[in-house]
Amino acid sequence: MFDPSPFDVMPYLETERLVLRKMEMRDAPDMYEYSRDPQVAKHVLWEAHTSVSDTKAYIRYMLRKYRAGEPSSWCIVEKSTDKVVGTIGYMWYQKDNSSAEVGYSLARRCWNRGYMTEALRAVLDYTFRELGFNRVEAQHETDNGASGAVMRKCGMQKEGTLRSRLYNKGKYVDVDLYAILRKDYLSKTRV
Repeated sequence: MFDPSPFDVMPYLETERLVLRKMEMRDAPDMYEYSRDPQVAKHVLWEAHTSVSDTKAYIRYMLRKYRAGEPSSWCIVEKSTDKVVGTIGYMWYQKDNSSAEVGYSLARRCWNRGYMTEALRAVLDYTFRELGFNRVEAQHETDNGASGAVMRKCGMQKEGTLRSRLYNKGKYVDVDLYAILRKDYLSKTRV
């Protein structure tokens, strides 16, 4: 019998200031605007985009993941401008362990405004309440403390530092691993 993927549907999620939705080709100009910024790309595993063609290739990749029901990402739309200002989504999923990793990026002009905390809370809520996952992880390079602050604000706990975990931008980097369990999330967010 066919077992559907939890990612067959990437639903529309809405917060006070943001909309999280599937990417579309029409989002390429907005996404290119922030993804070409070397500061935005500094701590992620992709290089700063050098043309809108790079951005379109990424969107095509994500559209294939949507069709295949694979872990994928939402674009983050700022309601006040109706512009795509980032992405957030699932890096991997382990069915047997009911766990996933989330990752995100955000336009520099939106940093320090609480947007990513708002987006991550929406994704955690969906992941635990609708998908019923048991564990969600996230990691950040140790010199990107702002990302760790987002994770802590969303109730994630630091579980340790993984030395030389990733090879990024020509060097091995240490990362801090954070996680939150469904039972802990639900106990803190009773609705």
